[in-house]
Amino acid sequence: MRRRRLRAALTATALALASLATLPAAAAPQVLAARRPVAAPDWSVALVDSTTARFTPSTIGGWSYPVGLYLYGQYLTYRRTHDARYLTYIKNYVDRFVASDGSISQSFNSLDSMQAGRLLVILHRETGQDRYRKAAKKIRDRLNTYPRTGDGGFWHADTSSRAHQLWADGVYMVNPFLVEYGKEFGDGTYANDEAAKQLDLYGTHLQVGNGLLRHAYDESKTVSWADPQTGLAPEHWCRAVGWYSMAAVNVLDAIPADHPRRTRLIGILRRLAAGLEKYQDPATGRWFQVIDKGGRGDNWTETSCSSMFTYALSRGAQQGYLDAHYANVARRGYEGVLAKISLGADGRTNLTDISVGTNVGDYAYYIGRTRATNDFHGLGAFLIMNEQLRNQPAR
Repeated sequence: MRRRRLRAALTATALALASLATLPAAAAPQVLAARRPVAAPDWSVALVDSTTARFTPSTIGGWSYPVGLYLYGQYLTYRRTHDARYLTYIKNYVDRFVASDGSISQSFNSLDSMQAGRLLVILHRETGQDRYRKAAKKIRDRLNTYPRTGDGGFWHADTSSRAHQLWADGVYMVNPFLVEYGKEFGDGTYANDEAAKQLDLYGTHLQVGNGLLRHAYDESKTVSWADPQTGLAPEHWCRAVGWYSMAAVNVLDAIPADHPRRTRLIGILRRLAAGLEKYQDPATGRWFQVIDKGGRGDNWTETSCSSMFTYALSRGAQQGYLDAHYANVARRGYEGVLAKISLGADGRTNLTDISVGTNVGDYAYYIGRTRATNDFHGLGAFLIMNEQLRNQPAR
């Protein structure tokens, strides 16, 4: 307890000093130029410095999963660099939504709205302030009444348009938060069991013979995109599968070695990894927007999912969930993603070919999605990937 109080006091001091030392946005490009080695850029630092120069904690956006994903990646960069400005920025963002008494003005009626809850757990761990525990508990308590399919899977959202539906995206929106919440607040038995159950159920419904997952499943089999026999969506949209792949390794990292669902989850991940290796673009090392249809001329390689797959395959091989050769598959993916980041004339990073947010649809719908630059889906996934692979030697 004394150690935790000391850690919280030191963190508070660092945050206060960082707040005093924060530079104006106009100065950020010069800071970038001074800090970045010319021969071997630290792309995580460059990307975070660029993004925090473009947006303040007040202008980066509302409470949302894309911003939450990006800021989680920024936190990983903070953990390595110990640059307190990065943690101050995250705290200032979260404090827009969390009052001093721990109240938070979110209803948590969708899985998407829960993803940024990871930041609440992080800030409790870093500062010891109880308001973050109280805010995080609102998400945990919401799960007690959150709607489920007949076999217990969380609906994508508590709305009529998402009723009875499991989207592969959803497992990342809630389950990494859940296992981290359980560890931080002594609720691990429920959290680990629930997270493993959700991954198992989603994988069972969504994974097909080629190892890949379909984007979504409708238990009622009535929504327009659902196959009337299987309830499955028609395509393998890459980022939906990317969310699942990252959630799988996060949960496997957290649950006990003797957890009863562990073997099943590793089996799902191994089948998925084989599918990803099969459909990796040999020319670029990246993956296509519709994963299994790379031979079509209008398909294109997408940066956020390529980052997600690269991370998951690398971490899976490192942890022994996957065969060691997947580290080489991940290395090809990493090199492919690095080809999509560069410095602009202003000295700031640009990350290209990121699909904007996407509903469930058909091939033409996915292919027609905007290919954005510096979309938060891609920035966050890039940081998670880069912090995993940046110091791993090439094989």
